Amino acid sequence: MSEITNPILVEVACSRGFNKLQQRSEVFQHVHAFVAEPKHIPIGTVFTIPVPYVVEVQLCTNIDQFTPRSGLQVNFYVLNDAAPEEETVPHGGEEVEIAQHWLLPSRELHGLWESLIYEEEIKEGMLAFAETSMLFSRKGVRTNLVTCNRLALFHGPPGTGKTSLCKAIAQKLAIRLNEHYTHAHLVEINSHSLFSRWFSESGKLVKKVFGEITDLLEDPKSLVCVLVDEIESIAYARDKISSNEPSDSIRVVNAVLTQLDRIRRFSNVFILTTSNLTDSIDAAFLDRADFVQYIGYPSAHGIYEIYRMALQDLIEVGIIKREETSHISSQSLSKSWLGDNIPSHGDAIKIDRAPCTVLEMLLQVVELSGGLSGRTLRKIPFIAHALFVKKESDSLLNFLSAMRQAVRKVRSDNQLLGKDVKTLMEKVNGLHLDEDVL
Repeated sequence: MSEITNPILVEVACSRGFNKLQQRSEVFQHVHAFVAEPKHIPIGTVFTIPVPYVVEVQLCTNIDQFTPRSGLQVNFYVLNDAAPEEETVPHGGEEVEIAQHWLLPSRELHGLWESLIYEEEIKEGMLAFAETSMLFSRKGVRTNLVTCNRLALFHGPPGTGKTSLCKAIAQKLAIRLNEHYTHAHLVEINSHSLFSRWFSESGKLVKKVFGEITDLLEDPKSLVCVLVDEIESIAYARDKISSNEPSDSIRVVNAVLTQLDRIRRFSNVFILTTSNLTDSIDAAFLDRADFVQYIGYPSAHGIYEIYRMALQDLIEVGIIKREETSHISSQSLSKSWLGDNIPSHGDAIKIDRAPCTVLEMLLQVVELSGGLSGRTLRKIPFIAHALFVKKESDSLLNFLSAMRQAVRKVRSDNQLLGKDVKTLMEKVNGLHLDEDVL
C-alpha cells in the first residue's frame, strides 16, 4: 500500500491583470524549480518569480529534504485595496453602526496570519478545522448525522491576539476556497452597539444585523465569515441574569441563538467568536460551538519570535543600525547574520552554537518577558526607543539593553496598577461596610 503524502500548499498573490488560465503553467514551473532542491524550506517562506502580475509566492507547508516535490497545490488570489466599510442600519430615527465589512482577501489583512506567533500545529489545526467545516457544508453532509455548525470560539486572557487570529483565518479561507467562491466577505459585528438605549429594542437590532448578513448569504458564490468579538456581550449566560435586570438581556441572548440557527442553513457561512470570560457565556451557545480553542500568553519560543520579527523590521527601516558583529564577540555566529536575518529561536538556543553577546542579551530579554501578552510584547520596542534610546538609531546591542529596561518598567507599572486597583476596591468595600453600620 502506497503511503499518502500531503501536497505542498502554495499561495500566489497577484495584481489585477493576471490571467490564471494562460499563466498558471508558467507559475507552476517557477515554483517547482524553487522547491526542487532537496533541502529544508520553512513554512512561511516568501519569494518572487519573474511572471507578469505575480506579486509574491508563499509556501504554506514545511518542506524537508524527504518531502516529495510532485504534489503542488497552488491558490491564486488578488488582494482587495478597499478599506473596510462601516455597516449601519436605521433604528429609532438614527443610523446605528452595527458592523465593519471587509472584502476578502484584503490588503489590510495581508501578512496578518504570518505575524501571529503560536505553535505551528495549533495554527494549522485551527485552519484545518475551518476548511473541513466548509467542506462538509459544501458537500451537503447531513448535520443530524454529523454535527457541524461552522462555529468556532477562541478564548483566553486579553491581548493574546484572538480577534486578529479570527480575521487572519477569514483571510486564509478566502484564499484557500477561491475556487469555490467568487466573492468573500468578513463582517465584524459590533456587539456593544446591539444593546439599544430603548427598552426591548436590542432583540430587534440583533435581527436587523443578521438580516444584513443573510442578504450576503443569498448569493451562493459568496463566502461570508462572521466575527463576533467578546461574544459574552450578546450571549450572556441566562442563568446568571438577575431577576432585577431588564428582560431585554434575555431577549438579546434568545435572538442571537435564533439567528445563529437560521443562518446555519446557508452552506457558505463561517462564524468566528472570541471571549475573555467563558464563564459568562450561555451554555446553549457553547453547545453550538464545534471548535473551542484556548489562546494563552506566548511561550519563550513565541516571545522570541515576536521580538525577532520586530527587531528585523527595525533593522530594515534603519532604526537599528546594520553592523558587523565581530566587535561584539570574537566568536560570534558570523559577520553577516545581523545584516541578513536574526537567527530563529531554535538556532539561538542550540547548545553547540558559538557564543554571541547579542543573542545572550536577546534571550535574557525573552526570559524577563515571560507572562506578558502578545499585545504588550509588541509595544516593548516602541517603549524602549521612546524612553531609553532617545535618538534616531542605535546598535542592536544597545537597543536590546533598552528593551530590557522597557520590560522592567512595564512590569513595575503593572504592579503599581494592581496595587491601585486593590486599594480602590478596599476603599469601596470600606464604604459599603460603613453604610451597613449606618
